[in-house]
Amino acid sequence: MIDTAEPTGPTDRPDAATAHAWAALGGAPEAASPVTYRPAPGALQAHLPVRELARATVGVCSLAAAELLARRRGTPVPAVQVDEAAVATAFVSERHLRIDGRVPTSFAPLSGFWRAADGWVRTHANYPHHRLRLLDALGMDDPGSDPARARAALAAELAGRSATSVQEAVYSAGGLAVAVAPAPPGVLAAGLPLVEARGPREGPARELPPAALPAGGVRVLDLTRVIAGPVATRTLALLGADVLRVDPPALREDPDAHADTGIGKRSTLLDLANPEDRRAFDTLLDGADVVVHGYRPGALDAYGLTPDVLAARRPGLIVAELCAWGHRGPWAGRRGFDSLVQAASGIAAVEADADGHPGVLPAQALDHGTGYLLAAAVLRALTERHANGGGRLVRLSLAGTASWLLSGLDAAQPDVPSTTAPDPGPWLTETVSPYGTLRHAVTPVHYDGAPRTWRRPPTRWGTDRPVWA
Repeated sequence: MIDTAEPTGPTDRPDAATAHAWAALGGAPEAASPVTYRPAPGALQAHLPVRELARATVGVCSLAAAELLARRRGTPVPAVQVDEAAVATAFVSERHLRIDGRVPTSFAPLSGFWRAADGWVRTHANYPHHRLRLLDALGMDDPGSDPARARAALAAELAGRSATSVQEAVYSAGGLAVAVAPAPPGVLAAGLPLVEARGPREGPARELPPAALPAGGVRVLDLTRVIAGPVATRTLALLGADVLRVDPPALREDPDAHADTGIGKRSTLLDLANPEDRRAFDTLLDGADVVVHGYRPGALDAYGLTPDVLAARRPGLIVAELCAWGHRGPWAGRRGFDSLVQAASGIAAVEADADGHPGVLPAQALDHGTGYLLAAAVLRALTERHANGGGRLVRLSLAGTASWLLSGLDAAQPDVPSTTAPDPGPWLTETVSPYGTLRHAVTPVHYDGAPRTWRRPPTRWGTDRPVWA
């Protein structure tokens, strides 16, 4: 059941992390003051200030939603109060998901930390094609479906190789593996911006009419996968946007992942190399307000979908780009996931066990945090376009969020260790969907009058027509 009562009890005033994130989004400093938090001792405990990162990203997303709603209605900005227990629950939404009572699949056997000859390696092989590329890069036969046998074979192979040689061989084969970097922050994350923005571009004024929800009537083309991008577009759908996810038919999605992050959205399949599908995509683009994509920098250039081309084709369009390693630098073009960025940035070393085994954050916080920041950036861009016209380009990366976390979030005070964690029960609900009955986390995004959950369940991946609702 959802606890629909408004949060009560003691609240913290906005901290430096909230103010920093709001400023990075281009928000006026005085506007951050309405954000308050309902504390939840024991939430997202770690060596690094993960709780502060999580609540700040949700806080600024909530404030950006409230700001846009107020601008559309011509009313004062609604009060924003975020419950840290709701944030903690949502940041591990994939762990709370149940589908007709079934626990979804988690990390695959060949994903994880492995000892190398001179350190540690982190692999990611959750998708079948990534598993095959990992094995091919190492010259290994497929060890079969027995998880223990598969892990033993990979461990034996990696133990005799240097971490960097594994990283480069697997990367060259199109797979995913990184050498675990020492702490403090590895060079791959140090100094990266939290948010990059460009604009406004020339374009007509696009005032949005009054609406019940901040993003009501806004059309969003969603070209994202896995967690961070889908969390952003799932949030925009919660706030009223018509979100249509577009995937290539050849790149399958995990149905369990889509049941979690596809809620509130529709999903279609288009091959941009196919002329008929490209025409359908271009028709969608002509009606879009926002394009959100999570492809590597330059990956869409061959299809004529650079930010400049999109801006010229659709004046006033907001383009939001997400990548793993930053939009410039030696690793900008590489594939990446939250777990790999944690390993290569120094986070895994900071969170290491007493025996030196690399550790992980209590949530895939880079994914979830960047997702809420990305949604906030889109909402702020809509607010600015409503006032001044013109399109905008916003860019975020998992490594940029990692850099912010490793900086200490502007010297956030460390949590006092707690032996208990907040109860997720009030922040879980059930929704009947084409996948079955879902038990899932409700949104942590909150302002006075905000929706507590989504208007519709996820549709099955790739089953919707490529048209706007």
